[in-house]
Amino acid sequence: MNSLAMDAALRVLLVEDDANDAELLLERLRDDGLAIEARQVETEDDFREALGQFEPDIVISDLNMPMFNGYRALEILRERARLVPFIFVSGTMGEDAAVMALRAGAIDYLLKERLARLPSAVTRAVQEARAALARERSEQELMRAQRFESLAMLAGGLSHDLRNILQPLLLAADAMKEHEDERLRKHGALVGDCAKRGLEMVASMLSFARGARLETERVKLAALFDAMLMLLRGSVPRNIEMVIEKPADDLAIEGNHTELQQCLLNLCLNALQAMPEGGRLRLSAEPSAVDADFFADDELQAPGAYLKLQVSDTGIGMPEHVRDNLFRPFFTTKETGTGLGLVSCKRIVSNHRGYLRVLSESNKGTTFEVYLPLRGVESDNDDTPIEVGQGEHVLVIVEKLGKQTMLTDTLELNGYAVTTADSGSQAVQKIQALGMPDIVVMDADLRLMSSVRTIAALLDHGYCGPLILLVRDGEMIDRDDLPPIERMRFLDKPVSVRGLLRSVREELDASRRQSG
Repeated sequence: MNSLAMDAALRVLLVEDDANDAELLLERLRDDGLAIEARQVETEDDFREALGQFEPDIVISDLNMPMFNGYRALEILRERARLVPFIFVSGTMGEDAAVMALRAGAIDYLLKERLARLPSAVTRAVQEARAALARERSEQELMRAQRFESLAMLAGGLSHDLRNILQPLLLAADAMKEHEDERLRKHGALVGDCAKRGLEMVASMLSFARGARLETERVKLAALFDAMLMLLRGSVPRNIEMVIEKPADDLAIEGNHTELQQCLLNLCLNALQAMPEGGRLRLSAEPSAVDADFFADDELQAPGAYLKLQVSDTGIGMPEHVRDNLFRPFFTTKETGTGLGLVSCKRIVSNHRGYLRVLSESNKGTTFEVYLPLRGVESDNDDTPIEVGQGEHVLVIVEKLGKQTMLTDTLELNGYAVTTADSGSQAVQKIQALGMPDIVVMDADLRLMSSVRTIAALLDHGYCGPLILLVRDGEMIDRDDLPPIERMRFLDKPVSVRGLLRSVREELDASRRQSG
């Protein structure tokens, strides 16, 4: 049995003026087990039309015909589809003609009275053409990825510098808006508006370069489930029962509606494909309290209130070796799968600072659990009074002097004792000289000593309090790289005065309750 026999029918374009010879060629291929879909032409016009409409996998051509010439057919093919293989099959073909054919770009040549090796020649030619096409596509994708990676690096570097300029302005504007002098408040509002527009431009640049959605919004789960029901309605086979347990109308999280919809859609489509004989697909959402036992040893521990999304099926399930490789890029168990769907889901969940769990056994179905933090983005419009500090010691680790000064002034004016450090090594020195702080506020974008290494150094020197990590809005945090600290909170940059003070106060109060 030929190695191409199990593929889709092979499209063979015959350039031949003798119907009997054409039928003989096709019978020889079919006798070897090849599934053939063929078209015969004998003029240049018909050949050109067939290249466009029939899109052959291979062209087999006679050398000389009354109305057309094989060399001309080969020339046209190389202009239109350079990777489609071309084989000459002729009644008479001398050595000089054969050499000329190969030099012109033909893959092989055979005599009509010696067709025994025609199937193997066709199989080899098609396989080599497909391999060449696959390599070419891979190279194109690699070059495309490298171009976008270079663009993303350039945009990332520019955005980093621009943020360092704009964020202190935004923080200063927030402080000015609280001043008693009305004229100073107006100036603060103007400075703040300009800084916000600048940061929005930076976010747009990053979004274009990285293809990322940086905007967050208040996502209502009921609306998200309604959208999922509409998208899935036409995709669910009749032998599958779809159960969508719609959450309460007031249940909402901060996130990106489009990305969450994409994640759930990927999981639901995977579930449908896992039930070829039918079954039940269930989608649900409910609040869930997560404690320290939930997290793996290599995960960042962030206990608290989460939203648990579940996508369950009663399908074929997954054995252990599949579960172990589930989130490895390009790993797939599907014949036409890319191996990137679940990788994309994990990236989206990580972008939302959540966790993804998989529960599955062979022949017992699969459940994907998505945990997303319920604590939303701080609101500058919230007028709820924030309790001031009582002299608690705050260690601020920020490289840029302007940003460091504004954070320090904000905290000190609100009752906190502040120690500053512009690197991880200096932070360790400050701890050794002044003792342990009650809380650490640290910029994630440290360059002299990375934030990961700085956190590890703090833990090595005995720090066990809460940590607030200042991250770029929409930045994906690689949790596997972060050392396991008991309480860590992410605060999006640009940092607002109220957001900073509220976060510090809540983390200190939570830490005090835990220790008490």
